[in-house]
Amino acid sequence: MAIRNVLKEGDELLRKRSKPVTVFDERLAILLDDMKETMREENGAGIAAPQVGVLRRAVIIDYEGETTELINPVISNEDGVVIAAEGCLSVDSKKNCNVARPYKLTCTAQDRDGKPVVIEAEGWKARIICHEVDHLNGILFIDKAYKEPPNATPQNQGTKASDEPPNGTPQNQGTEAGDNADGNKGKKTDG
Repeated sequence: MAIRNVLKEGDELLRKRSKPVTVFDERLAILLDDMKETMREENGAGIAAPQVGVLRRAVIIDYEGETTELINPVISNEDGVVIAAEGCLSVDSKKNCNVARPYKLTCTAQDRDGKPVVIEAEGWKARIICHEVDHLNGILFIDKAYKEPPNATPQNQGTKASDEPPNGTPQNQGTEAGDNADGNKGKKTDG
């Protein structure tokens, strides 16, 4: 395993759509191992192949100490909306901002051997998956910076993890980038 350089905002590769993985071989295994080591070295909660200069649809997430590899991930069955701060290894931390993401989702993908994987995720784990899949489509979290509606009331602004809208769905998972209510305290949203 090796630690790879993490591309930074401004690198054109971060804005390109990644190609599907079609060959599940030793090269893919090496890429995934290197991504995992790089993510851990950088204290990230996830990392996508484009961030290390490889335009393939592969991401790794680390949630509550469990690392998950997702090849060719597809998100479906999104439910609820949560507004929370995000950060990214590829973007200067001064640009951390709130982003609206689904509270729950289903993600279908493949593992490193090409076997089907289905993940039901909610809260912070769902946020990490969305963030990483965005990278595969050339999208950075700053492209989705949440803007308060002009007539927002304190009830729907959600500034603390304890704030909840009337229907009981949590509206904010963390109070600052990399801090969340689901156990990934101190980790950057993105690897």
